[in-house]
Amino acid sequence: MTNKRNIYLKKKSLKEARQIMFDAFLPGLDTGSETINTTVSAGRVLAKPVFAAMSSPGFNASAMDGIAVAAEKTYGASETSPKTLEVGKDAFFVNTGHVLPKDTNAVIMIEHVQEQDESSVIIEAPAFPWQYVRKMGEDIVATQLLFPSFHRITPSCVGALITAGIFTVEVIRKPRILVMPTGSELLDASCIGTEELPLGKVIESNSYVLSGMAEKSGAECVRHPIVADDFSGIGDEVKNAVSDEFDMVLIIGGSSAGSEDFARAIIDEAGETLIHGVTIMPGKPVIVGRVGDKPVFGMPGYPVSAIIAFEQFVRPLIYAALHINEPEDKNIIVAIPRKLPSRLGIEEFVRVKIGRVDDRFVANPLPRGAGSITSITEADGIIRIDAHSEGIAADETAPARLLTDKKSIQNTIMVVGSHDNSLDVLADLIRRKSGRFSLSSSHVGSMGGLAAVKKGLCHLAGTHLLDTKDGSYNVSYIRRYLSGTDVRLIHLAGRDQGLIIAKSNPKKIQGIEDLIRGDIRFINRQPGSGTRILFDFHLDQKGLSAPDINGYTDEEFTHMAVAVSVLSGNADAGMGIFAAAKALGLDFIPVARESYDLLIPERFIDSEPIRELLDVIRSAIFISRVSALGGYHMEETGKEVFSCYENPDKIKS
Repeated sequence: MTNKRNIYLKKKSLKEARQIMFDAFLPGLDTGSETINTTVSAGRVLAKPVFAAMSSPGFNASAMDGIAVAAEKTYGASETSPKTLEVGKDAFFVNTGHVLPKDTNAVIMIEHVQEQDESSVIIEAPAFPWQYVRKMGEDIVATQLLFPSFHRITPSCVGALITAGIFTVEVIRKPRILVMPTGSELLDASCIGTEELPLGKVIESNSYVLSGMAEKSGAECVRHPIVADDFSGIGDEVKNAVSDEFDMVLIIGGSSAGSEDFARAIIDEAGETLIHGVTIMPGKPVIVGRVGDKPVFGMPGYPVSAIIAFEQFVRPLIYAALHINEPEDKNIIVAIPRKLPSRLGIEEFVRVKIGRVDDRFVANPLPRGAGSITSITEADGIIRIDAHSEGIAADETAPARLLTDKKSIQNTIMVVGSHDNSLDVLADLIRRKSGRFSLSSSHVGSMGGLAAVKKGLCHLAGTHLLDTKDGSYNVSYIRRYLSGTDVRLIHLAGRDQGLIIAKSNPKKIQGIEDLIRGDIRFINRQPGSGTRILFDFHLDQKGLSAPDINGYTDEEFTHMAVAVSVLSGNADAGMGIFAAAKALGLDFIPVARESYDLLIPERFIDSEPIRELLDVIRSAIFISRVSALGGYHMEETGKEVFSCYENPDKIKS
């Protein structure tokens, strides 16, 4: 086959695509059954009804420690007229679970029995028939229906089955799925050592992610070794798979429109492509095909696209094959702090961090790129934006599908504002301290943090805003933008800001004045960030202007993103903190020492999570670990540097 670009078939909406898939496969979707030992059946689905082989209990059993009696022989006993019973004739000592002796039908608890001597006991109250007795068949009666067909066996069901004398069960065979990663650029994780990856090579991970998701859904997966971009090679493996015992095949990669994206052509040659392209983001390139009577999927190569495509197409078929319902989404209503734009005609799955602030849940969006696997691992929920919408306006609410439990979200400390590497240390130590609270940070710049505090959308904000008039940090901005809001400013760290440059400084950059050279490309921070304000201040001090700098309008949102841009060669220099340069082995030219502080609304200061956060900040281990990052000055860490109250008389600094 010659290498040529694919052209997407007419893209379908998610609803249309799922219906096409179900119409094609549901009528004949049958993986058969198998018989397994009951002891290992938890999680499996019954292929046929199960009826009890034994009763439980299988005899009349004592439910208490005490004496077994015939109830009618105890009538008339009272405190004023106690009865004496002969042991071995009228009363029989029993323990819980013992068989009731013949001609007895009640048990009196040992606490209510007075032993007169070895041969007699005294009771002061009568028993009634079947008192403290588990009658034969009370729980299960032989031949009764225990569970119907397609019942999913739980651990407690295993106990019921064994109790009822069922030691093997016939269950639906797990769908067998072949997961086949493709791509000449891929390297297997098991073959990677400590050496640097060859340029252009990527460690393959999607097959492990999708295999894990499939097995969690109830399937059995086999991971195929990586197959290079070769039409015949991939095609032969797919044909072999559908002719063997596999029920589905996932071809990972090659579903898009590149010259070496073979998935659609392979499916067309061996069978039929039903869907190529769905109006969702991420996940648009997904392919659903049929080879023989079996589904073959072309899964996108970007990890988030692959995950969303799996959730929307592969997982529903696994559940259908097992005859169980898809789990119902757990949704909560969240506030949207800033606009979430979206393209008309595309249904978008936006990953968000969620925390509870006051009496509402607040969602901050994560990076939306399909290649950003951390946008799933860090997400607490997913907001779906309808294809007929251009997005969600700021301050509106929307439903979010939870990816974690609600309690975890309620115990999340929401930090919005400027990025700093010390927040990662803080998040780890807070989690380690009690295991109850967690820290979630959203990087929108210092001004964005102040705005979030004013709107009540976070518990605290990270800020390092330079007042260019007097050289102070943060206080003048709080007075200007948060008038009427009771807040406290806690110092986290002093830190060294400067130019992050390539190792050994190949461009011989000496300072900010060199950035106007035509051979140097700069990477900037976003407007509203403290770093951008600091950089612009130094440009002004040196009489330089933004248009003089190549790359001034190219922006990143974190110090580490700036450092990575320099490391990759996409930029020659960027403004950032020393810790980011040190972390990636880059060089650094100091420009300024600044104050990075945490702005906390007064109403949260005495809350348990914020008290715990402040305890961690003031701890020796936090100061030690942050100092080790390099470029930090921790002498004043944890001190309150400013507080502002609605009543002007209470303002202090």
